Order: sequence, then structure tokens, then C-alpha cells
Amino acid sequence: MNPNSELVSKKDAAEGTTSFHFKKPEGFVFKAGQSIDLTLINPPETDAEGNTRAFSINNAPSDPEIMITTRMRDTAFKRVLKNAPMGMKVEIAGPFGSFTLHEKQSRPAIMLVGGIGITPFHSMILDATERKLPHKIYLFYSNRRPEDAAFLQELQDLTKKNPNFTFIPTMTDMEKSKQPWNGETGYITRAMIEKHVSNREDALYYSAGPATMVAAMRKIVEEMGVSADDFKTEEFTGY
Repeated sequence: MNPNSELVSKKDAAEGTTSFHFKKPEGFVFKAGQSIDLTLINPPETDAEGNTRAFSINNAPSDPEIMITTRMRDTAFKRVLKNAPMGMKVEIAGPFGSFTLHEKQSRPAIMLVGGIGITPFHSMILDATERKLPHKIYLFYSNRRPEDAAFLQELQDLTKKNPNFTFIPTMTDMEKSKQPWNGETGYITRAMIEKHVSNREDALYYSAGPATMVAAMRKIVEEMGVSADDFKTEEFTGY
């Protein structure tokens, strides 16, 4: 396999969560929300899962790099990434997927997200803000604690740059947090959605994250009478 990219930088995005920036391969063009396959080249260790993993691209398509963000589990792949020197060669394939913001600008987007499922939405919201898209976007973002919530401050700041973007973060385990919190608490519920979004009639719903989270969100939107066609999902496995 021929490497077509290399590691440019890495930094912590939250407790136990790290962002990695790679050089964009020549001619690589993607839509916000799409994913890549990242392959480590001759890594010092490997496991039964192999040397390739799928990741949502986490930054805006206009950026000169490709950013991924991941929970740092103790697996061979993640250990190699964690200890990788700058300039480490990798193979990037893609982009893949159709988990992207819908075209019809008059339809609101209601995003129901847990934990590391934020990655494709971070890309979509950055892109919508940059391109000044008129879509009304509501992001419900559930984490255990503020310390675990990747891009929390950045997303709060984006509400100032994008008047069409409403951000509703919620924390489910604040008793284990050392930070103050005056936002929503508890899991995302129908009541929480109805409290914050009045124009739900023509909305499209999105959810990404662990399969259990996506299933819980599916149940809520079904109870709200949303058709399966108006609910787009992406399950994240292997985290």
C-alpha cells in the first residue's frame, strides 16, 4: 500500500479524546459529514482488527488538512496513533458516505448526538457557518461531563458566528464533574427537543454515535411521528 498522506499535528479535544491532523492527499475533495478509511503503514504493533479504521472527517472541506477525532481506547491501532511521530506516513482512502447536510435549505436540521458521534456534525456545522448556509440547525449534544465533550467551547462560539445555529449541550453525569454547569442535564428526550425547537414540522433528523444511542434517538423520533425517510443515522462501532 502506498502512503498518500502523513501526520501533521495532534492535540487533545477532551479528556481521553484526541484530534489528529493529516495532510490532505492530492486531489482529495469531500463533503462535510463524509468519512475516510485510514491505514497505518507497517505499524510497530497490530491486532486482529488489522491496520485500517474508518473515521468521520471532522473539519470543514475548505481546510488544507484532514482532521479526525477519536476516543483513545487501549487498542493496538490507537496506541500506534497516540505515539506516532509527526510526519508518520499513512494511507487515506475515500471520501465515503452520504451522511451530509440535506440540500433543501427551508428544512431545519435537528441533530441528536452522543459523545464522539459529534465528529461528522462538527464538520457540517463548520461548513454551514463558513458558507453562510440558511439552514436552521439545532444540535443536541449529550456527554457525561463537560470534561468529556469534544469541541464544547468551539460549538458554543459558533452560535455567535452563525445566527441559524442553536446549540443544546446536555450532561448526564455531572456529579462526577469538577466543572460548573448551568445547561441541560440528563439524556436527550422528546420533551427536551420540543422545548428547544418550535418549527419541527418539516425538520430532518440526524443521529450518530454508539448503536445504543442511535437506537434510543430512533425511538424518540418515531414517537414524535417522524418518518424513517426523515431520520438519517450513522452508527459508530469499535470505540
